[in-house]
Parts: sequence; C-alpha cells; structure tokens
Amino acid sequence: MSRILLFTILLLVLGACNQHRPSAVIAQSLPPETVTFQPAKNVILLIGDGMGLTQISAALYSNNNRLNLEEFSIIGFQKSFSSDNLITDSAASATAFSCGVKTYNGAIGVNRDTLPVSSILDESEANGMATGVITTSTIVHATPAAFLAHQPERKMYEEIALDVINSGADLLIGGGKKYFDQRTMDTRNLYQELAEKNYLVSDFFQTDFLELSYSADKNLAYFSANGDPVPFAKGRNYLVPAAKMAPNFLQSRSQKGFFLMIEAAQIDWGGHANDFNYILNEMLEFDQVIGEILQFAKENGETLVIVTGDHETGGLSINLGSKMNDLNPKFTTEYHTGTLIPVFAFGPGEALFSGIYDNTDIFQKMRQALQLDDRNSVLELVPASTGSSQ
Repeated sequence: MSRILLFTILLLVLGACNQHRPSAVIAQSLPPETVTFQPAKNVILLIGDGMGLTQISAALYSNNNRLNLEEFSIIGFQKSFSSDNLITDSAASATAFSCGVKTYNGAIGVNRDTLPVSSILDESEANGMATGVITTSTIVHATPAAFLAHQPERKMYEEIALDVINSGADLLIGGGKKYFDQRTMDTRNLYQELAEKNYLVSDFFQTDFLELSYSADKNLAYFSANGDPVPFAKGRNYLVPAAKMAPNFLQSRSQKGFFLMIEAAQIDWGGHANDFNYILNEMLEFDQVIGEILQFAKENGETLVIVTGDHETGGLSINLGSKMNDLNPKFTTEYHTGTLIPVFAFGPGEALFSGIYDNTDIFQKMRQALQLDDRNSVLELVPASTGSSQ
C-alpha cells in the first residue's frame, strides 16, 4: 500500500514538473484572434530615436514629474535586436517597424538578403490612404528612409532620395535638401522633380515653416535644412507645429484614412554625445508633439497613436544624489544599448500593444489595426538609378 502511495505521489510530482511553465513568450500580447477592438482609420507612429526608459524617466523628473506620455494606459515592451546584432542600429530597427522583418544593421527597407520588402507606407498608399513622414533629421536618414525607401545601406543618401520622390508620400518634412538638388551621383534636380509630381516644395531658405502657406490640393515637401537640422536648443522650431498640422492635412488628402510617422531624431544624437541637456531638450519637445497628437486622436476618435523608441542610446542612468528637477545622470557608452524599449498606445486597436514582443510585431499590429489588404511582401527590385523604389 505504501508503495502504491509513493508511486502516486511520484506521478503527481512529475506531472507538475512537466506542466508548461510561463516564459517571456507568454508575456506577448494575446493572439490577434483573441483581441477584440474597433479598427483604426488612421495610424500615427511617433518614434523617439534613442529613447529608452531612462530618457523618459529623465524627462519626467526634469519636468515637475509630468509628461503627456502619462495619458497612455496601454504600455508594452519591444525587443529591439536586429538579425545580425543584439545591439540594433536605427536602420534595422526602423525597418522592423516599417516592414515587419528582422534585418541587418544598416538595412533600409530590405530583408537580410537585401531584397526590398513592402512597408506600412507602401501598403497604406496601395490602399488609397494618405501618408506622411516628419523628422528632425534629414528625410533620407535611417529612420524616415526605412518607411520611404528600399536600399541595402543606410548611407546611400542620394539613392534613398530617389526612392523618396517615388514613394507617393503626401507629406515630407525634414532636412537633407542637398541630397535632392546638389547631387554628386547624377545631375538630376529632385527638388524640381517633386514639384513636377504635384508637390508644393519649399525650404528654410525660402520661408520659415511657421509662415508656410499650403493647401490639400497638392502634396507638401518642406526641407528644414540643407543637411542636418539644428538642435531644438539652437533654434529648430518646426516639429511641434508640423505635428499639429499633419493629421488635419493628411485627413483632407484621403477619405480612406492616413498613416503618419513622426521622428524625434536628435534624442539619439544627444545620447551619442553623452550630452544630458541635449537629450532633455529633445525629449521635452517630443512630449509636446505627443500632446498635440493625443489631442487630435481624442477629438478624432478613429486614430491609433503609438509611441516608442528604436533603441536606447548612451546607456543613460539616473544616479544617487538626484533630486526632482535636478538629476545626476551618467552614461555607460557613446553607442546604443540592448535594453527593452517601451511602447505606448492610445486609440482604436490599442489593446494589441500590451505585453512583450519583437519590434517586427509593431508592423503587424499596425496592419491589423488598419485591416490593410494583404499584399506580396517582397517588392520587385529595380536599380535606384531608374528613380523607382518598386
């Protein structure tokens, strides 16, 4: 009898040991078919380049313990690693967001075999939606480029510019004018070619963005600098007003909805420079952008807003001796780190973004929220010299 009892106890112990145990995978958001949500008509993706949890914390504790980010109730975390490195760069991370594939560091809208992959912007255009990209870097820099272009290397700026003019985007705002009209690889004037493609084209030489006149009858391309835009602390002033006008502009461009990506690029630059004040200034400007976008989304009721970073930069920490509005920051590197990156979501489809998941899932979740039609994921590769990205 004692042997039978012992055997029974042993079976129970073994059975308990063999039961499925929770893991990081369980922390992923629920499978799409189990999440009930109202589809979104519009998606606005806000990317703080180099923005990790400590950058957010530093901005919060340097702004009287208040950020617009606190209005989000749905928060998740994304794994930022690329296909060839645990520490991603902006190109691979943005390609994960834009195209839904893990790829190598330096890749722009292509997979690990360098084949172009359709982006959320490509698919939105194919479905008749309006699209826009706004950045505080050049419009051909890694993050915006991953939504607008398909090139094997992030520093192919003039080739990326060719893709940009053929992207079909309704709204383009950022620096990098010289890659369009002062080219070295050919004699084309892409600035003029944009005008011929029904764009109102302007730049900081002609008019300040705050004084720009435009209408929904034409696409809009505004170059905020010949090369890199200056930091916010040195007078850059277009990001918040651009974020305020963009949703209304895109909404008037299509009755089928819109996709908009806005990048606060220079949070990353402050991290690379290990310049805490640079980071703070860029973060607080970005939070103003978040506030403007949230206000639009609340009034509109059909817009999904997502805020995340592509990676953390600088290995920033807040250390002993810090006080509210008077922090003691330290850096561990002048490059990126591999920490998980927070994701904030608000609006129709927000429930899809809770949990822990790969950065590539952000693409899938945006598609699901918009209920985009399925399309072939691999685009036909055409040499950049033809001026076409598809």
